Amino acid sequence: MLVLLDNGHGSLINGEYQTQGKRKDWQEKGIIYEGEFNRAIVNGIIEQLTFYKIPFVNIAPEYWDVRLETRVKRANRFYTRKCFYLSVHSNAGGGHGSEIFTSPGNTKSDKIATIFGEEFKEEFPNRRLRTDFSDGDLDKERRFYVLTKTKMPAILTENFFMDNFEEFRDILNTKEGRQKIVDYHVKAIIRAKVEIFNEITPINFNF
Repeated sequence: MLVLLDNGHGSLINGEYQTQGKRKDWQEKGIIYEGEFNRAIVNGIIEQLTFYKIPFVNIAPEYWDVRLETRVKRANRFYTRKCFYLSVHSNAGGGHGSEIFTSPGNTKSDKIATIFGEEFKEEFPNRRLRTDFSDGDLDKERRFYVLTKTKMPAILTENFFMDNFEEFRDILNTKEGRQKIVDYHVKAIIRAKVEIFNEITPINFNF
């Protein structure tokens, strides 16, 4: 199984943020750039996947904001292999909690999303997972470009709200909080490897 990792938006180049908006400035309490956060999480995932010898591709390693069309084109080159696409984000809009998105319809993506949701709840038992069970599973369905144009199963995680100060202060802007986000993603990837892609793994992790 190959994991195609997509850290959404751009990051910082010479101190200049590469994506208009997608940030929250809490003044003296700190600032969060979503693109920087996304890369920090993906880099943490990469570190653990490397340790566990799980193949991956970083779809957008650049610090500038790679176009969605380019991200999807790069991913679709791997379509013939056993793989899935994982896009990592943080939310905004005044809410709280986390979400997992797939494209509309009943697909393999839904099963992968369910695993991610279960691992989120294990890692964050006291935090809200924003769900939609109207079609029988926990993921939310949207026609996001990276979910509808990729040829392989694809999910998008929205990890808490950067414009919710409590979630910024206690999770998104802390080393411990970011590590827990990384950990639930990696645990879900390992489960998907076995349960969805039927690859027996000798991994015995405790983190």
